[in-house]
Amino acid sequence: MIYVVIGFLWLSVCLYVILGGADFGAGIVELMTKKKARKHTEKIMYESIAPVWEANHMWLIIAIVILFVGFPEIYTTLSTYLHIPLVLMLVGIIARGTAFTFRHYDAVEDRWQIIYTQIFYYASLLTPFFLGLIAAATISKSINPDAKNFLDLYIFSWFNWFGVAVGLFTVSLCAYLASIFSLKEASDRLELNLMIKKSHQTMIFVVITGLLVFLAAYFSNIPLTKWIFSKPLGVMAISFATVSLGLIVRAMHLKKLLPVRALAGFQIIMILVAATYQHNPDIILLGNGQHLSLLKHIAAEKTISALGWALILGSVFILPFLFYLMFSFTKAKSKA
Repeated sequence: MIYVVIGFLWLSVCLYVILGGADFGAGIVELMTKKKARKHTEKIMYESIAPVWEANHMWLIIAIVILFVGFPEIYTTLSTYLHIPLVLMLVGIIARGTAFTFRHYDAVEDRWQIIYTQIFYYASLLTPFFLGLIAAATISKSINPDAKNFLDLYIFSWFNWFGVAVGLFTVSLCAYLASIFSLKEASDRLELNLMIKKSHQTMIFVVITGLLVFLAAYFSNIPLTKWIFSKPLGVMAISFATVSLGLIVRAMHLKKLLPVRALAGFQIIMILVAATYQHNPDIILLGNGQHLSLLKHIAAEKTISALGWALILGSVFILPFLFYLMFSFTKAKSKA
């Protein structure tokens, strides 16, 4: 049953990065757009994230619950040594959601609309940045439980050059996903050309920040290149991600937009596979030479069994209604 639990954890992380990432990216793309085109971009982004707006953070909650119940030592380590970026990330999620709602449903259009919009923009930017910092800290061996001072324990455990590079890469991925996912929401040629242009810009941003991650890893003595390219699976994952990028560019050129979302989601999965498979099932690499494993540092067998069955039964109820939600929004848009 432990593999069922790990499978659901992996699935929830993937879906949160893809769907939640596109959600965060909506605000980033708006922020990157010139003021005269922001109204068009805002409308497109709103329609793009509408089907999953209420459901995105469900995947984050599921991942947290799985860690809390099934892997208490891993959960404790993360929430202790990374409590600062975690709190900042959660504050960003709350601020972003609140600002988005008030921006669209506040009955009075005044200067508060501008404030809500700015909060939405910068919370969308900073939240995935802190998510990237957290992800980088788990594999960079920067968390050292044996450290003796506050800065080494709770600041430099996540705030370092590699973490900043991964944070920027995460931001670029979110903007890329948002621009790709929004292509089908464009209602005319002008809007489509605008979003294709944004997609090309974010692709360049992804490539640049991706190279920055490898550069930061090299100077931080993190063997990222060896992890990814030392085995066939890593080479295959990067190759598939690169080929998918070419297919997306080709599909956009031909204005065939149906497969681009699936290809973008597939790219993200390949990137996650390449970044994590080498040290799997070790989910946290500590600075004192120890590792926290998804197979060794687990809860009692009965707890894992109960958690596994709860996830299986819960998915029977959750997933069909999620797909129905997406279908309902799509059908409503087609009738509009």
